[in-house]
Amino acid sequence: MIDAFLGFAALLLLIFLRVPIAFAMMLVGLVGFGLVIGWRPSFISAAQATIHTTQDYSLLVIPLFLLMGNLISRSGLSGRLYDATYAWLGHRPGGLARATIVSCAGFSAVCGSSLATTATMAKIAVPQMKRLGYSPELSAGAIAAGGTLGILIPPSVIMVLYGVLTQTDIAALFIAGVIPGVMGIVMYNLAVTFVVRRAPQAGPAGPVVSWREKWSALLGVWEIVLLFALVIGGIYFGLFTPNEAAGVGAFGALLSTLFRRTIGFGQLVDVFYETAVMSATLIVVLIGAFVFSNFLNMTGMPRQIGEFVAGNGYPVWLVMALIILAYLVLGMILDSISMILLTIPVFFPLVQFYGLDPIWFGIIIVVVTEISLITPPVGMNIFVLASVVPEMQIRTIYRGVIPFIAADFLRLALLLAFPALSLFLPNMMN
Repeated sequence: MIDAFLGFAALLLLIFLRVPIAFAMMLVGLVGFGLVIGWRPSFISAAQATIHTTQDYSLLVIPLFLLMGNLISRSGLSGRLYDATYAWLGHRPGGLARATIVSCAGFSAVCGSSLATTATMAKIAVPQMKRLGYSPELSAGAIAAGGTLGILIPPSVIMVLYGVLTQTDIAALFIAGVIPGVMGIVMYNLAVTFVVRRAPQAGPAGPVVSWREKWSALLGVWEIVLLFALVIGGIYFGLFTPNEAAGVGAFGALLSTLFRRTIGFGQLVDVFYETAVMSATLIVVLIGAFVFSNFLNMTGMPRQIGEFVAGNGYPVWLVMALIILAYLVLGMILDSISMILLTIPVFFPLVQFYGLDPIWFGIIIVVVTEISLITPPVGMNIFVLASVVPEMQIRTIYRGVIPFIAADFLRLALLLAFPALSLFLPNMMN
């Protein structure tokens, strides 16, 4: 197992030297396999991993969902979504923060990226919160925390990667994320309530909007409601596979942008180009993960860890606690995709050994990854927000996310204690 530990050390060193994660994993996996087994088997294994990944039909869901998210993002729907949620929630104390959280959830439903959700909503929400006199802490906390919903509310790129790495049903993973995602929205709103009750001046209520204006604003985002219903409803009722649902979503987003004439031909070309680059990047990262995973499996590390745990009779709750702790620590130095790709080959054999449900475990991992995105000192959403809004200081964002981190840990405890919260909807699909 010493070979595996040396491989991990070399990989972390390359990452700290700013070598792209995909090439770092490929290099360590290729060299490690070659040094231990031989160079010819190493190159053959890497070639097989590349061919298998590029020909994997299930990965078609990635570029299609990315295209849907990019089209929606460029179409200006995010602004209309924010206006709609503000019309319904803005008159309440902390209403603008609540609207931001719900808008983040809605944007996540067609984007699938936490960082993109945080960056997009920060540009829209921060000026409005400043205008109404919201405290910087509440503004920062609502945006950073709301942005984390991007990797849980389906469709989610992280769930796709987890499903491919573990051979878990991606459709079931998507459906399993619905209830935990709704729980996140509710608990973040409770965190806002906690803040404004302690300090009412932190989130003053906005003007009351008439019912006519509310319904008019809601009609302005009918596309996002329809797309989400088509994609998730189609998967849940067995009308579409995830790939087919992604195709329907991308085509629907394209029709929406053409119907509203929100982007020109040049911008449309940019959207397709950006989608192609992002998709290729993720595929290369996944190839690197498989090459590195083959090296780990060759060293026997996952099997030896399982045998060690079995031999000492550690209870499942202790193993889960250690896994969660590892993710929280890694979240301080790595982004969410890197964490999933590096750790799943090591941790998933333990899941199989204890007979845990892989869908439930996937949701737990995604929720823990969400928490790590806003956990100081190096939560990725925190730094994205600081880069988009330079006048917002890091320590202000740190203070702002504390109530939302507490809400996240409460949600995590409920999901750990009651697996049915994650498995109820997937089980209804059978």
